[in-house]
Amino acid sequence: MPLTVEQRSKYEADGYFAIPNFFDVSEVAAMLAELERFKRDGLGRNVATDGDGATHSRVRINYQIIPLNDKSTLMRALPYHPKVVSVIRQCIGDPFVRYLDQIFLKPGQSGAGTQWHVDNAYFKIADPTKGIGMWIALHDATITNGTMHMMPGVFGQQFDHERDMGSDHHITMKVADESKVEAVEMRAGGALFFNFGVPHCTKANTTDRERAGLAFHFLRTDYVPDRVGSGPRKDLIHVTGPDSTGGMNEYGAQIAGTWEEEVEKLTNSK
Repeated sequence: MPLTVEQRSKYEADGYFAIPNFFDVSEVAAMLAELERFKRDGLGRNVATDGDGATHSRVRINYQIIPLNDKSTLMRALPYHPKVVSVIRQCIGDPFVRYLDQIFLKPGQSGAGTQWHVDNAYFKIADPTKGIGMWIALHDATITNGTMHMMPGVFGQQFDHERDMGSDHHITMKVADESKVEAVEMRAGGALFFNFGVPHCTKANTTDRERAGLAFHFLRTDYVPDRVGSGPRKDLIHVTGPDSTGGMNEYGAQIAGTWEEEVEKLTNSK
C-alpha cells in the first residue's frame, strides 16, 4: 500500500505517522484472541514497581509479554503481511529484519504507563532512522486510557537516559517541554509507525477497561549489529531480502503468506 503524501511528509518531518484501520475487524479479533490466551497461560509479567525499582508490593500494572513469535503462529505471520512489508519497505528501505515484538497491557484503573524514552537507547543502532517501530492499537487507544504520546521533529537529537525506578528494567529520559507532544488516539486496528529515535511514552489507564498495544520493531538488514555479546544475532527474522526464507530457516515451516489462514483459524474457533 503506497503511503500518502501527507504520511510521507509527516514521517520525514516528525519521525512518525499513523494509519487508521490498518488491520480490519477480523484481524483485530484474532490478535485479541491470542492476547487472551497469553493472559490465561500466564505468558507475561508485570514490570511495574512501587516506584523504588523493587518488585514488592506492586499495585500498578504494566503487563509485558515478550517475545511473541515463540508463542504464536499468528504473531510469526504478522511481519510477512503484505501491507506491513510495503509500509516498512517505504520507510526504512530493503531488506529488513524483525528485530523485536511485544505487547504491553494496561488494566483499567491500575494500568501504568511506560515512561519517556527513545528505542535506540536500548538498541544502539548507528542510524536510528534505519529502524522503525509499528505500534498497533488492540483496543481503542485514547488519552484517558494512556495511548501513545509522541515528541515530533526531534529524532536527530541525543537524549540521556537513566534507570526508570517505576519499572524493574526500563530506562527513561526527561522531557523539559511537553507543550508540543502529540497524543495519538486511534481506534482498534490502527497502527502508528515511528523511527527508533523518536521520544515517546504511554500514560496511565484511568478508565475501567483494559488497553493493550502490540509493538513490532524492524531494522534494515545492513544496520543489524554483527554481534551481541559473544555471538551473532541468530534470533532475527529476515522478512525480506536474500536471507529471507519465509520462515523456513527460523521456524522450520513456511510462515510467509499464512496470515489470512491464521486469522481465520482464530476467529472461526469461537
